[in-house]
Amino acid sequence: MSDDKQPMGLDEVEAVARRAHAAQTDKAGRPYTEHLRAVAEGTRARGGSDEQIAAAWLHDAIEDHALTRDWLEQAALTPATKAIVLALTKREGEEAEEYAARILATPGARLVKAADLAHNSDPARRAALDRATQERLALKYAKMRKLLGLAEGD
Repeated sequence: MSDDKQPMGLDEVEAVARRAHAAQTDKAGRPYTEHLRAVAEGTRARGGSDEQIAAAWLHDAIEDHALTRDWLEQAALTPATKAIVLALTKREGEEAEEYAARILATPGARLVKAADLAHNSDPARRAALDRATQERLALKYAKMRKLLGLAEGD
């Protein structure tokens, strides 16, 4: 973000995220923006800053190819928000341990990831998935919580 640009407000960030993910659905076929809203609300409920809440709205944008890294670099966002989004962007072939280490090394990222994991692990959300997918994801999310030092309900 250049010095002459004010960072986008949360309403603007939400609007960008909603437009970018408008055509996407989650594994259960629900609009993906519902997940983004839940992660943003979870981040706020955990005491997250506006920078963290902005990152929550954008946390999957690059990974899901909804927005590009170039867009993020040029966006009117604070360096902290950009760093959190990049930390939460899982890279192809990346091991969970490497991903978790990057999250832990980035101020503010762990709290946003906690909100993401909480929503991804929500029993009502998981119930819409087939048993094999539920079990695979439960193991994946439990491993990430452990690597990040998060308890089940964090």
